[in-house]
Amino acid sequence: MAINDWRIELVSVPVSDVDRAKAFYVDTVGFTLDHDHVVSDDLRFVQVTPQGSACSFCFGTGLTEMPPGSQKGVQMVVPSAADAHAHLRERGVECSEVDEQPWGRFVYFADPDGNTWALQELVRPS
Repeated sequence: MAINDWRIELVSVPVSDVDRAKAFYVDTVGFTLDHDHVVSDDLRFVQVTPQGSACSFCFGTGLTEMPPGSQKGVQMVVPSAADAHAHLRERGVECSEVDEQPWGRFVYFADPDGNTWALQELVRPS
């Protein structure tokens, strides 16, 4: 593998209730369900991917030692913070208003365990 070809493709999100997390991320937020495999009583692997993302997220049983809700500030880039805000609100997700900063527009939300997410619309200097 060439050192100039490293990619982040999977990030763990620690949750306390796998089915509740799956319902939140897939049914409520709208991520695509890629996998849901029960390997054993001690290992379940669920993978979801935001539309258009090259990076997926996983959660389940036996995947991480992080306590539920401890993943803070995962950030995704979106074309429009206003559209992302509307999408989340239409689906019943509690989220911040659009936060206008010189370097971007942001919307923040948390999953039922308290893992936090930032959605950023990039702002290019004129």
